[in-house]
Amino acid sequence: MSDAEVPTPHRRRPRYSGKNPVRFEDKYKELNPELHAETIAKVRASGKTPAGQHVPILLKEIMEILDPQPGERAVDCTLGYGGHASALLKAVQPGGTLLALDQDPIEIVRTEARLRASGCEDSALVVKRMNFAGLPRALAELDWSDGVDVLLADLGCSSMQFDNPARGFSFKHNGPLDMRMNPQRGLAARDLLQKLSAAKLKVILEENADERHAAMLADALAGTDHATTRSLAEAVRRVLPHRVDEEERETTVRRVFQALRIAVNEEFTALDTFLHQLTNSLRSGGRVAILTFHSGEDRRVKHLFRDALRGGIFREANDEVIRPSSQEMRDNPRAAPAKLRWAIKA
Repeated sequence: MSDAEVPTPHRRRPRYSGKNPVRFEDKYKELNPELHAETIAKVRASGKTPAGQHVPILLKEIMEILDPQPGERAVDCTLGYGGHASALLKAVQPGGTLLALDQDPIEIVRTEARLRASGCEDSALVVKRMNFAGLPRALAELDWSDGVDVLLADLGCSSMQFDNPARGFSFKHNGPLDMRMNPQRGLAARDLLQKLSAAKLKVILEENADERHAAMLADALAGTDHATTRSLAEAVRRVLPHRVDEEERETTVRRVFQALRIAVNEEFTALDTFLHQLTNSLRSGGRVAILTFHSGEDRRVKHLFRDALRGGIFREANDEVIRPSSQEMRDNPRAAPAKLRWAIKA
């Protein structure tokens, strides 16, 4: 029998110890969208986000506001899964360039590969692994020190980070208590929690999550060691009084995780730095749009835009935040807390 006639060996499907797979890598077909397009379609049709993917929020509204044109310079400060970036990249062609920033060393490689597979010119896309607080350095490296025409910052965490238990962002699935957007830098949430005093943890819970049980939780959790997300979630539930109902109990767990994530990644510090440099990063007539998901973020953006408008730096900015429509929230529940603010430089 010739080599051409040798039949392909039959490969049995994976076997699991129980009825269903429990490992994240085995469980979610959505992690391989090219192989499971039908599954992806069903998940989205049910109003859910496929695991390991991210649906861009307020995409239509953002593109109308930013109005990117061929030949312009555009920046996506938070590349993520690349949903917004893909639309921006297409809009500035021919002749334009998209600069995309992200500090996540894991997802940035995958997203860049997807964007380049769309067939754009190599020079049309520049991807840099850095926090958006480093925007001026990125612009200087491209000789764009005079600014850009279009700038977008989506301050939400990506679904890929939340959906992967190995990243430790969510208690939905058990995983190491990490929460670092860049796993190669800084303290993991587990290590930070062990180092915090009750007084400091109380401040973090109040400022980062508006948590009304902050004092009680801080006294019980400061200095403790929790190796996994499940361990911390269960500890939070145990601290709360019996009178707290199930819904509030789970909301409190989410707030604790949110507060720690913001602290681990120094998100407010990075945002303050970014906003301080924002107006100088825009050309005359440059458009900026910022998506926030937390009252502390929105408050900072609101104050900057208001002050820049009063000072004549911006010629226009929205008074009322733009929120996702009820239909978008049904299609993508993760869009619910989003708030969009925009401005145009004078």
